[in-house]
Amino acid sequence: MKILENNFKKAALSAVLSALLYAACIPCIKILGKYVPPAFTGAFLYLGAGLGLMLTTLFKGVSVNLALTKKEIPWAAAMVLLDTVAVSTLAAGVLLTNGANVSLLGNFELVATALAAYFLFSENISKRLFAAIILITIASIVLSFEGSGSFVFNKGSILVLISCVCWGLENNCTRRLSSKDTRQITIIKGCFAGLFGLITAFAAHNPVPQAKWIILVMLTGFMSYGISVSLYIYAQRFLGAARAGAYYSAAPFFGVIFSLLILNEHPDLRFYIALLIMLWASVLVIKDTNGSN
Repeated sequence: MKILENNFKKAALSAVLSALLYAACIPCIKILGKYVPPAFTGAFLYLGAGLGLMLTTLFKGVSVNLALTKKEIPWAAAMVLLDTVAVSTLAAGVLLTNGANVSLLGNFELVATALAAYFLFSENISKRLFAAIILITIASIVLSFEGSGSFVFNKGSILVLISCVCWGLENNCTRRLSSKDTRQITIIKGCFAGLFGLITAFAAHNPVPQAKWIILVMLTGFMSYGISVSLYIYAQRFLGAARAGAYYSAAPFFGVIFSLLILNEHPDLRFYIALLIMLWASVLVIKDTNGSN
């Protein structure tokens, strides 16, 4: 029991650290997006993650016992495809709305993850988690409107929500592989999603960015996707997709703080209304995770 408890604590800490590293990516994408087209941003973020972790295997190899089997290849393929779409839509969405909004909308990934886990893989959703899902959805709708009295949706917010749905589905695919070597999974995600993204970017005739910006994007990817994803997969191994996603839901709030401090943004009233709703939802998630009454 004590070993299980220690594993649970390590997994929870890994999920929170993963959220912190990912949150730092949002303001970085916002800044680098001025010099790197969204399609290339997504591609180099994942290539940085995959190639960076591949280098770490030089010091510690991948466990043969944890290698992927043929039966798991379809999950890995789905994971790569969803990652490619998710990161490209996120990079495009970041440029069309402010970083704080993007960070807060990231909470919708919890909704997509939990619903996919429930409907596709029969994972349990408690009453508290279901209530949190409703609140997060309401807050996401608030953030998605262009302005007060308008029924026009913000294109950037819609793109971010699409990326959240893709990552919610991808989280559940990754969950099927979470007992495997975390670096191997992240290397597969990074290298294949990155290469697929590069092919797409070149096919769309996007302008190739300068080498210095490519390096910065890849370094961002190594930390915010490589190290972060490895920690998240480890957390899923002991927590499950829905519960790991609950801990990871701290990422948007970290992202809001980074965006306000680094980008010096000044969100409108809609943002603060959504923030309060998201905080309420997070309290429910924390209580659900801890089993509190």
